[in-house]
Amino acid sequence: MAKAIAVAANGFEARSQAQPQAAVRDYDAQLMLAFQQGDEPAFQELIERNHSRVIGLAYRFVGSRAEAEDLAQEVFLRIYRARRTYRPTAKFSTWMFRIAANVSLNALRDRARRRDDVSIGQLSGEDRGPFTVPDPEAPAPDHRMGRSELEQKVREAISELPEKEQIAVVLNRYEGLSYADIARTLGCSTMAVKSLLARARENLKERLLLYVRTGRNLQRLGS
Repeated sequence: MAKAIAVAANGFEARSQAQPQAAVRDYDAQLMLAFQQGDEPAFQELIERNHSRVIGLAYRFVGSRAEAEDLAQEVFLRIYRARRTYRPTAKFSTWMFRIAANVSLNALRDRARRRDDVSIGQLSGEDRGPFTVPDPEAPAPDHRMGRSELEQKVREAISELPEKEQIAVVLNRYEGLSYADIARTLGCSTMAVKSLLARARENLKERLLLYVRTGRNLQRLGS
C-alpha cells in the first residue's frame, strides 16, 4: 500500500504543481489517490481513519447516534462512488466534511418533510417545536441545569439556523476548523465565513435568550 500511495502522490505532483501543497502532504488525500489506482485496502484505511469523525459530525446535525452511524455509511458510499472524479485541490477532510454536511442536511430536510406530513389534527394541543418564546415575567429556570440538557438546547438551536450557518457553526465549534478551511468547505471567502458565524452567534443568542439572560452565555463562536 505504501508503494501505491507514493506512486499516487508522485503522479499528482507531476500532473499539477499549481495545486495546494497541503493536499500533496495530506495522507488521507494520498490514500484516496491510491484507491483511485485500484488499491482497495487504501479505501478501508481511509474509512478506519475517518469513520468516528464523520459519525461525530453527522451527530452534531441530527442529534441521534444511530442515525449518525447510518449517515456515515452514506457518506463513505458517496466517497467510494466519487473516486474517479476526486481531485485533491484541498485537504481530504475539507471535501469529506462537505459531503458529510450535505448528507446530514438532506436527512434533516427529510425529517422536516415527514413532520410536515403529520395532520393538523394530530398536532392539536401539542407543542413539538424545539423552542418556546421566553416570558420575561416568568421565574428564571433552574441554574442547576445539567450540561447535557444545555448542550441539547444548543444543538436544537443550531438545527434551526440557515444551512450555511449550521455548517459554519458545526465545523468551527465542534471540529475546530479554521476560517480558511470552512471557506473551502462552503466554497466562499473567509470574510463570508466570519459573517456567517457572527450572524449565527446572534441567532443562537436570540433563540436561547432565556439562558443568556440568566448568565448562561454560549461559548463564543469563531474565537
